[in-house]
Amino acid sequence: MSGDSPQPDGSSTETDQHVDVLPDDLDPSLAAGAYRFPDNSRRRVPAVTSALVGLAVMLISRSVESPLVNDGLTIGGLGLAVFGLYGVLAGRRMHLDETQALVRAQQALGFPVGHASAQQVWRGLLSRPTWRVLAYSTEDPPRRRGLVLVDAVDGRVVEHLAEENTDDLTVDDTSVATGEGN
Repeated sequence: MSGDSPQPDGSSTETDQHVDVLPDDLDPSLAAGAYRFPDNSRRRVPAVTSALVGLAVMLISRSVESPLVNDGLTIGGLGLAVFGLYGVLAGRRMHLDETQALVRAQQALGFPVGHASAQQVWRGLLSRPTWRVLAYSTEDPPRRRGLVLVDAVDGRVVEHLAEENTDDLTVDDTSVATGEGN
Protein backbone atom coordinates (compact mmCIF):
# COMPACT_ATOMS: atom_id res chain seq x y z
CA MET A 1 0.00 0.00 0.00
CA SER A 2 1.54 3.34 -1.05
CA GLY A 3 1.50 6.55 1.00
CA ASP A 4 -0.81 8.43 -1.39
CA SER A 5 -3.59 5.83 -1.53
CA PRO A 6 -7.05 7.16 -0.77
CA GLN A 7 -8.51 6.72 2.69
CA PRO A 8 -12.01 5.26 3.13
CA ASP A 9 -13.42 8.81 3.38
CA GLY A 10 -11.92 9.77 -0.04
CA SER A 11 -9.03 11.89 1.25
CA SER A 12 -5.38 11.03 0.62
CA THR A 13 -2.72 10.66 3.27
CA GLU A 14 -0.38 13.09 1.54
CA THR A 15 -1.44 16.48 0.22
CA ASP A 16 -1.81 16.64 -3.55
CA GLN A 17 0.74 18.99 -5.07
CA HIS A 18 -0.31 21.04 -8.11
CA VAL A 19 1.75 23.94 -9.34
CA ASP A 20 0.44 26.41 -11.92
CA VAL A 21 3.02 27.31 -14.56
CA LEU A 22 2.72 29.88 -17.34
CA PRO A 23 3.08 28.48 -20.86
CA ASP A 24 6.37 29.34 -22.58
CA ASP A 25 4.70 31.79 -24.99
CA LEU A 26 3.41 33.88 -22.04
CA ASP A 27 6.71 34.13 -20.18
CA PRO A 28 7.22 37.86 -19.42
CA SER A 29 11.00 37.48 -19.24
CA LEU A 30 11.07 36.81 -22.99
CA ALA A 31 9.58 40.22 -23.83
CA ALA A 32 11.93 42.20 -26.02
CA GLY A 33 11.42 45.81 -24.95
CA ALA A 34 8.41 48.07 -24.76
CA TYR A 35 5.18 47.11 -26.46
CA ARG A 36 4.31 49.24 -29.47
CA PHE A 37 0.60 49.55 -30.19
CA PRO A 38 -0.17 48.72 -33.85
CA ASP A 39 -0.95 51.67 -36.10
CA ASN A 40 -4.53 52.14 -37.22
CA SER A 41 -3.44 52.56 -40.86
CA ARG A 42 -2.89 48.82 -41.20
CA ARG A 43 -6.66 48.61 -41.75
CA ARG A 44 -6.06 49.94 -45.26
CA VAL A 45 -4.53 46.72 -46.62
CA PRO A 46 -7.68 44.56 -46.27
CA ALA A 47 -9.80 47.57 -47.22
CA VAL A 48 -8.02 48.03 -50.55
CA THR A 49 -8.28 44.29 -51.17
CA SER A 50 -12.03 44.37 -50.48
CA ALA A 51 -12.54 47.37 -52.77
CA LEU A 52 -10.61 45.73 -55.62
CA VAL A 53 -12.45 42.42 -55.27
CA GLY A 54 -15.78 44.26 -55.17
CA LEU A 55 -14.94 46.20 -58.33
CA ALA A 56 -13.80 42.99 -60.05
CA VAL A 57 -17.04 41.21 -59.09
CA MET A 58 -19.11 44.10 -60.44
CA LEU A 59 -17.13 44.13 -63.70
CA ILE A 60 -17.46 40.36 -64.14
CA SER A 61 -21.18 40.40 -63.33
CA ARG A 62 -21.80 43.00 -66.04
CA SER A 63 -19.65 41.38 -68.73
CA VAL A 64 -20.60 37.69 -68.36
CA GLU A 65 -23.83 36.35 -69.83
CA SER A 66 -24.78 33.34 -67.71
CA PRO A 67 -27.82 32.19 -65.79
CA LEU A 68 -25.53 31.95 -62.72
CA VAL A 69 -24.74 35.67 -62.84
CA ASN A 70 -27.52 38.06 -61.87
CA ASP A 71 -28.09 41.45 -60.27
CA GLY A 72 -27.46 40.00 -56.79
CA LEU A 73 -23.81 39.48 -57.69
CA THR A 74 -23.54 43.12 -58.81
CA ILE A 75 -25.14 44.32 -55.57
CA GLY A 76 -22.77 42.13 -53.53
CA GLY A 77 -19.77 43.51 -55.44
CA LEU A 78 -21.00 47.07 -54.88
CA GLY A 79 -21.41 46.41 -51.14
CA LEU A 80 -17.88 44.99 -50.93
CA ALA A 81 -16.45 47.97 -52.84
CA VAL A 82 -18.26 50.47 -50.58
CA PHE A 83 -17.05 48.62 -47.47
CA GLY A 84 -13.49 48.73 -48.86
CA LEU A 85 -13.74 52.46 -49.55
CA TYR A 86 -14.96 53.02 -45.98
CA GLY A 87 -11.98 51.02 -44.66
CA VAL A 88 -9.55 53.14 -46.67
CA LEU A 89 -11.08 56.35 -45.31
CA ALA A 90 -11.22 55.02 -41.73
CA GLY A 91 -7.64 53.71 -41.75
CA ARG A 92 -6.04 56.99 -40.69
CA ARG A 93 -2.41 56.99 -39.62
CA MET A 94 -1.88 57.65 -35.92
CA HIS A 95 0.73 60.35 -35.24
CA LEU A 96 0.51 60.05 -31.44
CA ASP A 97 1.47 56.96 -29.43
CA GLU A 98 0.19 56.08 -25.96
CA THR A 99 3.16 57.70 -24.17
CA GLN A 100 2.55 61.02 -25.92
CA ALA A 101 -1.17 60.69 -25.15
CA LEU A 102 -0.36 60.28 -21.44
CA VAL A 103 1.71 63.48 -21.54
CA ARG A 104 -1.12 65.42 -23.26
CA ALA A 105 -3.58 64.04 -20.71
CA GLN A 106 -1.47 65.24 -17.79
CA GLN A 107 -1.25 68.70 -19.36
CA ALA A 108 -5.03 68.82 -19.80
CA LEU A 109 -5.84 67.59 -16.28
CA GLY A 110 -3.65 70.10 -14.48
CA PHE A 111 -2.51 67.82 -11.65
CA PRO A 112 0.51 65.52 -11.32
CA VAL A 113 -0.46 62.08 -12.59
CA GLY A 114 0.54 58.91 -10.76
CA HIS A 115 -1.16 55.78 -12.06
CA ALA A 116 -2.61 56.06 -15.56
CA SER A 117 -3.62 53.88 -18.46
CA ALA A 118 -4.25 54.59 -22.13
CA GLN A 119 -6.63 52.66 -24.34
CA GLN A 120 -7.17 53.10 -28.06
CA VAL A 121 -10.79 53.62 -29.07
CA TRP A 122 -12.47 54.86 -32.22
CA ARG A 123 -15.01 57.65 -32.37
CA GLY A 124 -17.28 59.10 -34.99
CA LEU A 125 -18.64 57.77 -38.26
CA LEU A 126 -15.19 57.41 -39.82
CA SER A 127 -13.75 55.63 -36.75
CA ARG A 128 -11.16 58.26 -35.91
CA PRO A 129 -8.51 56.70 -33.62
CA THR A 130 -8.52 58.25 -30.15
CA TRP A 131 -6.63 57.57 -26.94
CA ARG A 132 -8.82 57.27 -23.85
CA VAL A 133 -6.65 58.02 -20.81
CA LEU A 134 -7.72 57.29 -17.23
CA ALA A 135 -5.41 58.95 -14.70
CA TYR A 136 -5.10 59.27 -10.93
CA SER A 137 -3.16 61.84 -8.93
CA THR A 138 0.15 60.98 -7.23
CA GLU A 139 -1.12 60.96 -3.61
CA ASP A 140 -1.64 57.70 -1.75
CA PRO A 141 -4.57 57.18 -1.88
CA PRO A 142 -5.17 59.39 -4.96
CA ARG A 143 -7.29 62.45 -4.24
CA ARG A 144 -8.09 63.32 -7.87
CA ARG A 145 -8.89 61.37 -11.02
CA GLY A 146 -9.48 62.27 -14.62
CA LEU A 147 -10.57 60.97 -17.99
CA VAL A 148 -9.12 62.48 -21.16
CA LEU A 149 -9.81 61.78 -24.84
CA VAL A 150 -6.80 62.60 -27.03
CA ASP A 151 -7.08 62.48 -30.82
CA ALA A 152 -4.41 60.04 -32.08
CA VAL A 153 -4.20 61.67 -35.53
CA ASP A 154 -3.57 65.34 -34.68
CA GLY A 155 -2.88 65.14 -30.92
CA ARG A 156 -5.54 67.56 -29.74
CA VAL A 157 -7.44 66.97 -26.51
CA VAL A 158 -11.02 66.23 -27.59
CA GLU A 159 -12.47 66.44 -24.08
CA HIS A 160 -11.45 65.92 -20.49
CA LEU A 161 -12.99 65.52 -17.07
CA ALA A 162 -11.19 65.95 -13.75
CA GLU A 163 -12.83 65.38 -10.38
CA GLU A 164 -12.15 64.56 -6.77
CA ASN A 165 -11.73 60.83 -6.18
CA THR A 166 -14.72 59.89 -4.04
CA ASP A 167 -13.92 56.16 -3.90
CA ASP A 168 -13.31 54.85 -0.40
CA LEU A 169 -9.86 53.32 -0.77
CA THR A 170 -9.27 52.69 2.92
CA VAL A 171 -9.16 49.08 4.07
CA ASP A 172 -10.61 48.13 7.44
CA ASP A 173 -8.58 45.17 8.72
CA THR A 174 -11.50 43.73 10.69
CA SER A 175 -13.86 43.69 7.70
CA VAL A 176 -11.21 41.97 5.55
CA ALA A 177 -10.61 39.29 8.20
CA THR A 178 -14.32 38.57 8.64
CA GLY A 179 -15.28 38.96 5.01
CA GLU A 180 -17.67 41.82 5.75
CA GLY A 181 -17.87 45.17 4.03
CA ASN A 182 -17.96 43.88 0.46
